Amino acid sequence: MTLLDRRAPGASGAVDGGARAVLALARFEARRLLLGVPHLIALAAYAAWIVWRTRSSWDGFPALQDVDRSTQSMPLLVGLAVLIGANHGVLRSRRHGTEDHFGSLVLAPGHRTAAHVLSVVPAALLVAVCVAAQFTWEALKPGAIGHGSPGELLVGPLTVLLLGIVGVLLGRLAPAPVAAPLLVVCALFGLGIGAFLPGGGSVDWLTPVVTEQSGRTLPSGLLGRPAAWHALYLAGLALCTGFLAVLIGGGRGTLVKAGVALSLVLTLIGVSGQSGEVPSGVVAARERASTAPEKEQKCVERGRTTYCAFAEWEPRVGDWAGVADRVRSLTGGSARERPLLVRQRIDARHGLEGDAALPPAGARDQVTVGTAWGGNRVPEFGAAVASVLVTGSEAEAGEVCDGRMVTVMWLALSWSDDPMDALRRVRLDDSVEGAAIVLSPTDPLTMTEGQTDVVRQLLERPEDAVAGKVTAHWAELTAPGVTTDRVARLLGVSGPGRGDACE
Repeated sequence: MTLLDRRAPGASGAVDGGARAVLALARFEARRLLLGVPHLIALAAYAAWIVWRTRSSWDGFPALQDVDRSTQSMPLLVGLAVLIGANHGVLRSRRHGTEDHFGSLVLAPGHRTAAHVLSVVPAALLVAVCVAAQFTWEALKPGAIGHGSPGELLVGPLTVLLLGIVGVLLGRLAPAPVAAPLLVVCALFGLGIGAFLPGGGSVDWLTPVVTEQSGRTLPSGLLGRPAAWHALYLAGLALCTGFLAVLIGGGRGTLVKAGVALSLVLTLIGVSGQSGEVPSGVVAARERASTAPEKEQKCVERGRTTYCAFAEWEPRVGDWAGVADRVRSLTGGSARERPLLVRQRIDARHGLEGDAALPPAGARDQVTVGTAWGGNRVPEFGAAVASVLVTGSEAEAGEVCDGRMVTVMWLALSWSDDPMDALRRVRLDDSVEGAAIVLSPTDPLTMTEGQTDVVRQLLERPEDAVAGKVTAHWAELTAPGVTTDRVARLLGVSGPGRGDACE
């Protein structure tokens, strides 16, 4: 009776002791998991990828609504390693033949499973730190614009959490050493096959990471991605998987059963929320931004040029003005004082899945600028400004097949730090010889072999040696029908010796 009396008051203490034991085992398993070889290799590869990619990503001009999505794929590698590590920890007692000895300990099988589930949390938190570091690095770049989504940023850590708990559940459902590696191989095979299959539809959102790649950046308000619902879905699925693992592992308490039910409801709510169509307000905003951007933009004047941009891109006006002013300063005649309108244009009607080319603006003295900047986009924009100053409009510039193309390219590139490198980067085939397509924010321009030869000679000369001749002969250099040979003679270089022939 004395023994019974001493143990009865300690009933609540036994519960507390059981919770402390669960946490102690979770800490032990978490340490083993974090220091495991698969996890260390995956984490090192992930960290190296962040450093390698972020140093030069987006040419130093990232849009944060693209950055948040870029944090999602690589955590899958860490997640698969955590899956293997968590499964390895669950099966350790079977491998060592100590499973029967656990019956004499304080922790019941369900409690031990709960500890294994909790051991995955530190790995997910470590990935969250990496995601935050990557996003912060991008956000602190001087050229960063836009807004990130918390829902998108949570995908990486939640994916690691989910995959780790799946490893625990697999250890209870199929306690075989080959089960987890086989699942990882199947997952990698599925990811490889999925990369070649057409996407789209609500089914895609049942996977942890939903990539919608596009060559164009959209304003954050036009993305239409159910990021918050997807994060809720992943969180609910991870919780449901964890409670199921505890239930199958021997936990039969009311709390566990209620946890399964409530987390399943949470998951279904997330599925329902992410399965809906793009909101009608977003669809209407996409249409306005694509067909009538002037209704969504703010315009500012810099000298003789007016710049109209979507709100998130207003900090870029100074960069655009720097290029436009340099190009304009090399012109002659009325071009130096002619008003220009630089308008940002996008085609957002199909969201991130659309990647249609922009048609040239038909209005005179209007130049198109896109949503990307830095790298090749700078000489491309320079070519767009130069072509409008020379021909009058983007529509007419796309049809140029005479010596005016030489003037356009010299204006666009001669002021660059490395004009020949700029010439290479603005051409589709990265060449400085022969005929080529010249990239532009809208329809590309065309250079013949003879025009390329003349432009290359001009770019090899000092800018000042050519600028005076361009100014003096501006009217003839920009006259429709002027030949490349004539332009070369006016600018003091050897001509191609043959007529222009654009294909």
